[in-house]
Amino acid sequence: MFARALKSNVIITMAVLLLIGMILINFVVVRTFQRLIIQKEAQKGSLLVSVLENELTRLDSPAQFPLSHELRKRALPILEAFAMPCALMVSADDPSSLSFGGTCEHEELLEDATSNALKSNQIQTTYKGSVWGVFWWQRQYFILSAPLKMKGETIGAIAVVRNLEAVYHDLRKSQKFIFVYLFINIVILTFIGFHRLFKIFLEPIERLAKRAENYHENDVPFFPVRKQDNELHVLSKSLNSMTRRITEDKKKLQEAVTSLEKSNIELKKAQEEIIRAEKLASVGRLSSGIAHEIGNPIGIIMGYLELLKQDTIQAQEKEEYIHRTEKEIHRMDTVIRQLLDLSRPSAGGTDAVSVHEIIHDIATVLNVQPLMSNIELTLSLEAESDQVTADPNQLRQVFLNLAINAADAISANSTTEAGRLEIKSFLNKAPSPDGGIDSKWMNIVFIDNGPGISQDILDNVFDPFFTTKEPGKGTGLGLYVCFMIIDAFGGSIQARNRDEGGAEMRITLPLAEEST
Repeated sequence: MFARALKSNVIITMAVLLLIGMILINFVVVRTFQRLIIQKEAQKGSLLVSVLENELTRLDSPAQFPLSHELRKRALPILEAFAMPCALMVSADDPSSLSFGGTCEHEELLEDATSNALKSNQIQTTYKGSVWGVFWWQRQYFILSAPLKMKGETIGAIAVVRNLEAVYHDLRKSQKFIFVYLFINIVILTFIGFHRLFKIFLEPIERLAKRAENYHENDVPFFPVRKQDNELHVLSKSLNSMTRRITEDKKKLQEAVTSLEKSNIELKKAQEEIIRAEKLASVGRLSSGIAHEIGNPIGIIMGYLELLKQDTIQAQEKEEYIHRTEKEIHRMDTVIRQLLDLSRPSAGGTDAVSVHEIIHDIATVLNVQPLMSNIELTLSLEAESDQVTADPNQLRQVFLNLAINAADAISANSTTEAGRLEIKSFLNKAPSPDGGIDSKWMNIVFIDNGPGISQDILDNVFDPFFTTKEPGKGTGLGLYVCFMIIDAFGGSIQARNRDEGGAEMRITLPLAEEST
């Protein structure tokens, strides 16, 4: 397809260029030939004047000019011989005395010409009228006027007129043969030129194109062009060099991609290990409080069991003790299950989960913790829809980390004000195109009344290993892990100081309907 299109373009281009060139040459030749013909007519006129002057010398007396019958008799054959039958002779002594050579329709033009010749005493050439030439409009009449001299004395003047239409007609007639000749030349020269170009350029290019079309990445780079193909031989060598470089670069790129894939897998494993380590750190910190919470129910249960061993208690009291024992056991089971949920490894998958349910579980665990003993935990869960696409264990870890950080900040506050931690949820509501309310994002906000975050470190709180705690009391990975988890769920997390005091951590997550 490429070769056919290239050949067609070359043939058409060569034919068009040859046609334009030959037409321009023909135009120049015709104009030059036209000019030469007119110059020849002027030379004929000058020769005619010389012949007539020679005939004047044969007259008996100049006084016989111009009314002499003998002069007329001698002049007419000369005018006809020069193909200028239309002529006018006038005497210098008597301008009104006219003598015509043959029939003429241009008396006025000739009279003016002879008058000018007598005045200037020089040969003059003028053109009158217009007629269609070969390529454009041209002058129709050629007028030559000259003084007639006898023995160096001007005795009169002559003017002749020549109609050039016949000349143009002959030139137009010859154009038919010229255009036939041009057509034949174009066909022959186009064929010869294309044959030469094809052998020199198109055939090597066609070989290169076929080789490139059939080239496979496993082939040895080889674009065959003969040495006699001059610059194309250099092009072939350059293409071979380029394909070799491409093959080498492709191998390097494949190795780099493989290396990056391995690095990416290792990075994901490292991130998972960081998340798990931070989770275990949080669970370990909560274990002491949960152990205390479990110890109380166990003591109560053992007391009820001792009472049940007595034979003196009534059946109704036994039933009540058994019911209270079951309640305490259920309480321990709930606390242990929640602790296990926090420490359980993440399956790595995401699903539609209830944010409010996770927050309630977190609140249950926090309420039994010593670090929350002087902190009032309030839940303001106002979101109409709380389903987001996330890993529930990782989301639970985020909420727990934020709550523990808020509790630590409140404990570090030197004021005597009672500690408060509020967890809020609401939806971002915006007008939809149909005029309703479009809710696409859910906000979960952790608000504390601690000392807040120093303004100069506010932009760095989510950086890895950044912490303001004393050495040994924090790894600096808690907020970084939160940021990493929330970002993986397609959400965002931001920290800011509140005007009323304290800090605010705002999580924004897409609702499950939008994220799926």
